[in-house]
Amino acid sequence: MVARDPVEDLRRIAFLLERANEATYRVRAFRSAAKALAALPAEEIAERVANGTLTKLNGVGEVTARCVAESLAGEEPVYLRRLLATDGSDVDEAAVALRRALRGDCHSHTDWSDGGSSLEEMVGAAIELGHSYLVVTDHSPRLTVARGLSAERLSEQLDVIAACNAALQEAGSDFRVLTGIEVDILADGSLDQDEELLARLDVVVGSVHSGLRDEPDVMTRRMVRAITNPHLDILGHCTGRKLSQAPERGDRAHRGGRGRPESQFDAEAVFRACLEHNKAIEINCRPDRLDPPKRLLRLAYEMGCLFTIDSDAHAPGQLDWLHNGCERAALCGVAPERVVNTWPVDDLLAWAAAH
Repeated sequence: MVARDPVEDLRRIAFLLERANEATYRVRAFRSAAKALAALPAEEIAERVANGTLTKLNGVGEVTARCVAESLAGEEPVYLRRLLATDGSDVDEAAVALRRALRGDCHSHTDWSDGGSSLEEMVGAAIELGHSYLVVTDHSPRLTVARGLSAERLSEQLDVIAACNAALQEAGSDFRVLTGIEVDILADGSLDQDEELLARLDVVVGSVHSGLRDEPDVMTRRMVRAITNPHLDILGHCTGRKLSQAPERGDRAHRGGRGRPESQFDAEAVFRACLEHNKAIEINCRPDRLDPPKRLLRLAYEMGCLFTIDSDAHAPGQLDWLHNGCERAALCGVAPERVVNTWPVDDLLAWAAAH
């Protein structure tokens, strides 16, 4: 391939970010990198890309260095491609199209743990919303405040779900209730449930609910170990943040009220583990979470990760929160085929079973 001009690509990205009224620091990152590289001969830029020293230049970071490497390889940088794909497009229209493409929800709670409604009520609401399936993911034992399910109670729930599916089939419905769990990622990165039971479940969401202020290197190791566990399919609400109020479009949360800051970790290392192990990153739709933040959602998209768009519903009406995640995904240019709950249910199950 013929190399592109990396400086022009960086400037074009900065221009598009400015036109979209993105954060000043993000624009500055690309302008600064373009300025630093413009002062160097092309041969030195290529040499630095080859030996991995581009980020040693003042003004060049990991994201901009990746764009430069892609340009020199003759490829349109992924960051630029995403901006061009969404530039001038109707984000609301793209979000609506993505919402229509969703076939089900991979993260929901019932009154078996901390949900406010029965399994039957949640299933009925999901059917009314036009879902093809609902994954029931009540909490695991360590989360006692949420009445997490012991191995015995989870086993009992599996029998109840089997009976529910039998009743649906008898009534002529194609709707399916899928078995699952939102399993706690423990301090050492292990999963908080019996291995044999996890192996029986259709879908496993793994989330951090404790030790959210761990040091970044500790949190990174913890999350990566969980992702490498073959039973885990989806990394839930990865930063653990809580917003004080529903933010404006673009993650700018209002001041006031009680919130919780993001957990700190090496996002590239965590997302790389998801990519290597074919796991999905959840786009959590709860108005008080909207997790991951937009900058991390962009990073995961640019790295090639898969996603789920999940309501994390604890009541029937909350199952209709999926539009929150669809809008955020559309803002970041996430294509429907990268969202596993747009896939037919058998494809979803085959993907999860392959882990």
